Amino acid sequence: MSQPSVYRLRCTSQNYAWGKKGTDSKVAQYKALDGLNIESDKPYSELWMGTHPNGPSALATQPTTFLKDVIKSKPELITPELAKIYEGDLPFLFKVLSVGKALSIQAHPDKKLGKELFEKYPNIYKDPNHKPEMAVAITEFETLCGFRPLEEIIVFLSEYPEFRDLVGNNVASSFVQTVSGRECSKIVEEVESNKAVLRQLFTSLMTADPNNVTTCVKSLISRLQPNDNPIGSTQELLVRLNEQFPGDIGIFCVLMLNYVKLEPGQAMFLGANEPHAYLFGDCVECMAASDNVVRAGLTPKYKDVPVLVNMLTYRYGSAKSQLLTPIPYNNSPSSLLYDPPIEEFSVILTNLNTQYRKEVFIGIAGPSIIIVTEGKGVLLFENKSEVLEPGSIFFVGANVSITVESAEDCDKLILYRAFCVLK
Repeated sequence: MSQPSVYRLRCTSQNYAWGKKGTDSKVAQYKALDGLNIESDKPYSELWMGTHPNGPSALATQPTTFLKDVIKSKPELITPELAKIYEGDLPFLFKVLSVGKALSIQAHPDKKLGKELFEKYPNIYKDPNHKPEMAVAITEFETLCGFRPLEEIIVFLSEYPEFRDLVGNNVASSFVQTVSGRECSKIVEEVESNKAVLRQLFTSLMTADPNNVTTCVKSLISRLQPNDNPIGSTQELLVRLNEQFPGDIGIFCVLMLNYVKLEPGQAMFLGANEPHAYLFGDCVECMAASDNVVRAGLTPKYKDVPVLVNMLTYRYGSAKSQLLTPIPYNNSPSSLLYDPPIEEFSVILTNLNTQYRKEVFIGIAGPSIIIVTEGKGVLLFENKSEVLEPGSIFFVGANVSITVESAEDCDKLILYRAFCVLK
């Protein structure tokens, strides 16, 4: 009898304090398919799909058999080449995130820095890998990502005297004088000069005296109250983050980082050494199989400000520039490909409706994981079938063709598929 190459998975959920609570959480909704008893006051933050040791997926029919064990016994499931490179692990970690409140000003190290941090501080940085990641919104999804256009930061230094007080007048004046008139310059020397003073400004902010931070936050928030500004406005974000993390330096990062609100289906790629913070909403997230995070604000966890301010690229630009634009997958009217500039993963979003109820996928030359986020249907493969509903998760082996069909009584079927092929 031939061995299967498609497996329904049972995946691990995480309950970090920043997660959405109860049935408001997509993570909880999807885990309910496994029989999870959802508690209304408990946060459900992440659903991990893959082979990462901190949350390994198992076979739904054999919960004591882990996906990694299956792959190690059958390397052809991910191709012998990938099995050798990644030592039997999947190259990526696929997640669903349900964010109820901000989860830290952070960045992820590149491979060189990841290795250095792991060797020096293995109790803090748990592996030597880099962690580029991509988020695709399931619901409206709010983030801070990348440094704002320089002209916006100049305005905020004037509009918010507490911001200027924290960084110091000399640093603020140097920044304004250096970048004024060449905020959008493409001349290499001027761009590098802009980055240098942006780095100086951000470093001064993040290393400000804690007592001064407390004073400035108090002054800032007292001026902004009462707050009846629309959600996502600068004033509303400042007040909201102070409610979540009173007096935290990360509140002022709103004035330096882009506010980006993703609509369902919109995506953002976060390369190594780029600052960001997720604020609210649900998304699927794919990343290299690492858990390395360098944090500096809006968190009760360990903060490593010196590493963070030194690792960043200090690229700057508009909120729109942070988005990753998908393209049709194999010219399909129903599937979009999100293909970031890294080798570990890409993601396909398939949205079947009353006009297009069926999608046929020829085999992908690498492993993939599928999660259904909305609707009902059926997965067909190798003369077999599996029911699809929200929270259904499958591993699909390399070079295995599959067909997805929506149910006749369902006007929508949405699924996400993370995969890796050698480029």
